[in-house]
Amino acid sequence: MFPANQSDAAIVAEIEALAPRLAAIRAEIGQAIFGQRAVIEQTLITLLAGGHVLLVGVPGLGKTLLVETLGTVLGLAARRVQFTPDLMPADILGSEVLDEGADGKRSFRFLPGPVFCQLLMADEINRASPRTQSALLQAMQEGEVAIAGARHALPRPFHVLATQNPIEQEGTYPLPEAQLDRFLMEIDIGYPALEDERAMLLATTSEARVRLRPAIGAEELSAAQRLIRRLPIGAGVVTAILDLVRGSRPESAADPEIRTQLAWGAGPRAAQALMLATRARALLDGRLAPSIEDVAALAPAVLRHRMALSFAARAEGVRLDAVIARLVERLE
Repeated sequence: MFPANQSDAAIVAEIEALAPRLAAIRAEIGQAIFGQRAVIEQTLITLLAGGHVLLVGVPGLGKTLLVETLGTVLGLAARRVQFTPDLMPADILGSEVLDEGADGKRSFRFLPGPVFCQLLMADEINRASPRTQSALLQAMQEGEVAIAGARHALPRPFHVLATQNPIEQEGTYPLPEAQLDRFLMEIDIGYPALEDERAMLLATTSEARVRLRPAIGAEELSAAQRLIRRLPIGAGVVTAILDLVRGSRPESAADPEIRTQLAWGAGPRAAQALMLATRARALLDGRLAPSIEDVAALAPAVLRHRMALSFAARAEGVRLDAVIARLVERLE
């Protein structure tokens, strides 16, 4: 195991203390979100790892409800911004306004934008202009906003859950690969199973309304994020992460067929994201250290937005998730 900052006994004690809180989070979310277990798990993993999420799915699958639910259950100040082509950076970040005091003196005052929260839903982020997208992505990366030469720190913790509609691309501005890399995971949301959709239908069309309660607070979430970075991780898991990420690059892929199918692969940030995500998955399951199974389970969500198929592969109908699956098979 790679060394941690605390003894294993202290880490085990913290995990055991946190376990009932994590179970309470899942139980509360389950009252509002029916099915979508993988989506909920991966979103929680991303938040525990301290990252941002890109949710991709058709309208009506509960993306907005998921963000609202997470804000309540995690005890975070949540806001939602609907991205449109005319949205300006100041509409998100904030701006300075000119105030006049009682003595007649004028001065500028900073008016914070909706980004000054702990959980921001960027709804249909690809509908905003590249300038607005870049402003948000810079705030995500730096954790602060610079207006008129003055820097304003964002609250802690700070997470962005952005959404995209995969079926309607007219009037959109696709996120460049460098900006996609800022999201720890890209989570695909599919249609719910029959029984889950039946339960959702009955629950959401009745008069009763579920009242969710906070299961954890912002300080406890921050403590869990710090704990994740102290979890020990085996040398075999580190090797698996490196083999997977480096195998996704055309110039270093071991599989000749995969080498021809990829235009470019994942960079070092993918390995960092996968390392944190596997630790978070272990913590969510109450385990002391991650395993290669965690690496395999999280590989698609961590890698799919950091890789691109070659033109020939796209012409042949090759799917990126199928390429990632082949890379994962080489780990076993």
